[in-house]
Amino acid sequence: MKLITAFASLVVTAQAFAPKQHQSRLILPAVRVTSEDTVANTLTDQQPRWLIEDFESGNRDMIKKMEVMLRQAQLDITKAIAEIDGGATFQEDTWERETGGGGKSMVLKDGKVWEKAGVNLSVVHGTMPQAALQAATERGNPAGKGDKVPFAACGLSCVMHPRNPHCPTMHFNYRIFQTSDNWWFGGGTDITPSYIDVDDMKHFHGTLKEVCDRHDPEYYPKFKKWADEYFLIPHRGERRGLGGIFFDDLNDRDPEEIFEFCKDAVNNVVAAYGPIIEKHKNDEFTDEQKRWQLLRRGRYAEFNLVYDRGTIFGLKTGGRTESILMSLPETARWEYDHHPEPGSPEADFLDACKNPRNWV
Repeated sequence: MKLITAFASLVVTAQAFAPKQHQSRLILPAVRVTSEDTVANTLTDQQPRWLIEDFESGNRDMIKKMEVMLRQAQLDITKAIAEIDGGATFQEDTWERETGGGGKSMVLKDGKVWEKAGVNLSVVHGTMPQAALQAATERGNPAGKGDKVPFAACGLSCVMHPRNPHCPTMHFNYRIFQTSDNWWFGGGTDITPSYIDVDDMKHFHGTLKEVCDRHDPEYYPKFKKWADEYFLIPHRGERRGLGGIFFDDLNDRDPEEIFEFCKDAVNNVVAAYGPIIEKHKNDEFTDEQKRWQLLRRGRYAEFNLVYDRGTIFGLKTGGRTESILMSLPETARWEYDHHPEPGSPEADFLDACKNPRNWV
């Protein structure tokens, strides 16, 4: 039976299996690698062996290939973001899972531009309890009750919360998940501003559309609609932001084709997001604009804690709390029955969250 994954964040999902008592702080060499061969040598010789030799079921080579690609992307993205910030650097926190796999979190705090930014790699494998798989899939576990399902998962996830209310928050996640008899890719990139800058949205969505169009012209409209549906906060009747692309359970073609799409997408995260931050990072803002940003962060927190499938899954299964809650902003705000003034920029933004717009 084909499984439809409900994971919204692979890093949250995968790190949910990392027992707290086995976490360790192993500093991996922050080297700049230039080829897959170089990365593979680094994996084998200098870093913990995660999926390289241990996982025996299914398409191990594709998971290894995804891991190599995402390790490189983690280095490239954190390097570019640190350069834009110009103040703080990313701190590395590497953990290993006793029963198979591990991960590396890279977190920037108290930067000039970003209040908090994290880029987390997770590569784990083992067996998944029936209850855990039931929580992670829409169709549940085809195996009988009490059975455990072999699985492997590899993904890179990121959330960045800037200080300036004119700089948007950004999230991405790209992953592969495999059970003993099925595999799928998932992921996406989305943006959560506090104010609308039409040119910014055209650039962000336009960059994503160009990536999608290189692989399948149906991807962007399909995945943009999926993002608008997924990031809805039902009890508010609004989305947490202005969308992007989101996909899950993608296994309808050769895995090499989907891998190349994920690689192209993750390698264009900085191209989609970086220029927007550079444009606005020195913008002046008022106390009221900062207050509005904190209110929108409250919505971001509501979605992640109440509706995000990966967060719910991780917390229900006793996962690695620091990794699960990495996506939350350091500061947020709630006010009773708050409504923006009609005709204001804040009201226009809220309307776009309630009624998704086409930017390209």
